[in-house]
Amino acid sequence: MADPVPDDGAQVDPALAARLAADPLADLLGIVLEEVRPGYARAGMTVGPRLLNAVGTAHGGATMALLDVVHAAVSNSHGTVAVAQDVHTEFLHAGRPGERLVAEGAELYRSRRTAVYRIDARGDDGRLVATALARVFRTERPWATS
Repeated sequence: MADPVPDDGAQVDPALAARLAADPLADLLGIVLEEVRPGYARAGMTVGPRLLNAVGTAHGGATMALLDVVHAAVSNSHGTVAVAQDVHTEFLHAGRPGERLVAEGAELYRSRRTAVYRIDARGDDGRLVATALARVFRTERPWATS
């Protein structure tokens, strides 16, 4: 992944971080939002038995959900409601049973109305399992009123 956005000390409002971390689907799949700051987010997920596909590797839908949780967190990290317009995902290696996948998302571009993010999921050994390029529409609505 491209270097994450440098940590300049900027913080995400704690109430917003808590809302992003309380994603019901993330909870169902065991995805934990570990860090969110303006323009950056990281989450992890263990590939348990219920997240496997028919051939015994991480289900693409579960891997994509991990990428999407990070996408939601990073794209909303500036406090403005952002909604996905496009997510292009490449699955590069299979996630293994029992493995912990970690996804990191970094902002590549942001304007008043749109933004683009790269999100990479890596396995325990550092191999790139999946990568996504994602675009959002940034509404003018602050999270506090959504």
